[in-house]
Amino acid sequence: MHLQEKMKIVSQRKLAPDIFEMKLFGNLVKKMKRAGQFLHIRVPRCDLLLSRPISLAQIDHKAGTCTIIYRVKGIGTKYFSKMKQEDSLDILGPLGNGFDISVVNKKETALIIGGGIGISPLYELSKKLVAKGVRVIHLFGFTTQKVMFYEKEFRALGEVRVSTDDGSYGVYGHVGKLLEKLTADAVYACGASGMLKIIDKKFMTHPHAFLLLEARMACGIGACYACVCRKRENETGIKFFKVCDQGPVFKTGEVII
Repeated sequence: MHLQEKMKIVSQRKLAPDIFEMKLFGNLVKKMKRAGQFLHIRVPRCDLLLSRPISLAQIDHKAGTCTIIYRVKGIGTKYFSKMKQEDSLDILGPLGNGFDISVVNKKETALIIGGGIGISPLYELSKKLVAKGVRVIHLFGFTTQKVMFYEKEFRALGEVRVSTDDGSYGVYGHVGKLLEKLTADAVYACGASGMLKIIDKKFMTHPHAFLLLEARMACGIGACYACVCRKRENETGIKFFKVCDQGPVFKTGEVII
């Protein structure tokens, strides 16, 4: 059963150019269990019909709050960025299957790989892994230092290595350059399709490697088939996964990116 609620905005702040962090309060937080799940958020404007899928960045059951981090890239998210404390948003969720952290154990190592806004859902994931006693190594890629965010927060959890496309911080180049000679008991990744293709290829046969896909969505609950991706074992060309409810997390080698 999918749950819906008017959640109240507790706080909102700008993290970087066009990147915002919003904290929400509501009963839905009690249902939020897995990192990698997302919320379907309705824009409070009658001319914008489709909700926006935004990943959970942090869940705080004690405070009854959750945090999302989003990038302004259209009218809907621009409207979100102008909202204030005490405003409310109509939210459906939590949706999707989330990351599987049962496959990695205490004292084992997990690679957490993110690109740009794709690092957002990886924060809650990293927290949950650290709580299990897992050693985490974060590999993050950004276009430039100016759009970086949450570096301090991730460093409090484990090692962080950064690359930037323009060389303004960390290693010069894409995040794939940080992967050389690294192995781990589990791999988790979220970011642009180009980055995910690199991860998928490198860890194709890894037993515990996972990718969080982004997709344009309409219903968010698997009814409309607007967010399908092709299965890799797809001889007929007509076999698909629905990113919203069968994902957004898939094992490496499962889908064609």
